[in-house]
Amino acid sequence: MSIIIQLLDSLILFITLAIFGRVIVDWLLVAGVAKYEGAIASVHQALLLVTEPLLSPIRKYARIGTIDLSPMVAIIILSIIGSAIGGL
Repeated sequence: MSIIIQLLDSLILFITLAIFGRVIVDWLLVAGVAKYEGAIASVHQALLLVTEPLLSPIRKYARIGTIDLSPMVAIIILSIIGSAIGGL
């Protein structure tokens, strides 16, 4: 049973890091620091594939005007799930 818990914990960590990575890449693109080409485009597409299935349903409820709070809400939810799993 501990292998399953470790696997779930690793998956939660991976998704959390992917969300942080996506936020950073999005900020770099919006700020004009990086251009959407080459390696940045590939990394951004990979991060979208990993994070969008989780963020899309949350985004419907976690917006304040034009501010998208879905990454923060998703990380909080993942943290709660991780704590609940670790407490078993």
